[in-house]
Amino acid sequence: MSHYQLNIREWPARQSNRNRKIVFDRANRTSTSTNETMKKSNSRKTIELLHRRDAPLETRTDLAASATKDIAAAMNGILADVFALYMKTKNFHWHMSGPHFRDYHLLLDEHADQLFAMTDPIAERVRKIGGLTLRSTGQISRTQRVLDNDAEFVEPLDMLAELADDNRTLTARLREAHNVCDEHRDVATASLIEVWIDETERRAWFLFEATRRQ
Repeated sequence: MSHYQLNIREWPARQSNRNRKIVFDRANRTSTSTNETMKKSNSRKTIELLHRRDAPLETRTDLAASATKDIAAAMNGILADVFALYMKTKNFHWHMSGPHFRDYHLLLDEHADQLFAMTDPIAERVRKIGGLTLRSTGQISRTQRVLDNDAEFVEPLDMLAELADDNRTLTARLREAHNVCDEHRDVATASLIEVWIDETERRAWFLFEATRRQ
């Protein structure tokens, strides 16, 4: 048998071995690549898990972290002001006096109920976007911008005028918070703020009209 004939006969076996080696090399590279991908995926999951353990109250949201920070700060300021204005409104409601007692007493009770109804949606909105909200009356007092009135006696019309000013100021701060939401495209919080602006303007209007002298 010639050397040429031997090579011809051995060629299929050599070719088969070569093909198996190519397949093995490809499989090996694929396996290595898959292992590296899995390692990266597991690493990301581990990092995410550790982060969630460090921040267990961080609600998942599509808003950026900077958006959550800015909007939560704006809304927590609003929340503190609403709590403070609620307390002042109830204070004046409890200590109202004079010939228009019943009308003013009922008006302020209605306004206080409306203010208190704002508090839970504000706080829950902060949580929905991944922020933390107020925890105590101490934190409210440190955050609020509405001034308290601890006087033992305040004239009825002075009460109404002071509350009218506070509501107008709250309206301006709600508009500022709305601008923050617009900047970060948080349409849900912005839509709630629009309702609260209307309600706050209505309170200021009623209070203003009640203080007018004919």
